[in-house]
Amino acid sequence: MSLVGTVETSDNIFAELWKEYGKADTRWLHSDPTIVSLELLTVVLDGLLALVLIYAILKDKHYRHFIQITLCVCELYGGWMTFCPDLLIGSPNLNTSNWLYLWVYLVFFNGVWVVVPGLLLWQSWLSLKRMHQSHSAISDRKAQ
Repeated sequence: MSLVGTVETSDNIFAELWKEYGKADTRWLHSDPTIVSLELLTVVLDGLLALVLIYAILKDKHYRHFIQITLCVCELYGGWMTFCPDLLIGSPNLNTSNWLYLWVYLVFFNGVWVVVPGLLLWQSWLSLKRMHQSHSAISDRKAQ
């Protein structure tokens, strides 16, 4: 919608969803170039990484955690770049005066995009740690 117009002037069901979110963050209504750039990167790069990750999980591939970590870092970076610049200039696009918009739309819904990658990073950390400990134990037995 943002590549051929704006969410504000669109009239499909997805536009209605984004119009509602736009009450909390007006950048989503007017095709903000930073938001559109980040979303293009997210759709293309993160979408591809998500498909590769699904395959790696299903087929138990050795590169699963590398992809998972990369995808999580991309998502966290995208969230940072979505909100940090606006916060640095005083949040002119964010409606923080309304409880619903601040705590549900901005904090909760965007928080999911921080908590889930954070948990997946923790899962990868623990898995890599176990693999390293297992490898070290095998190496120690071979050395003896």
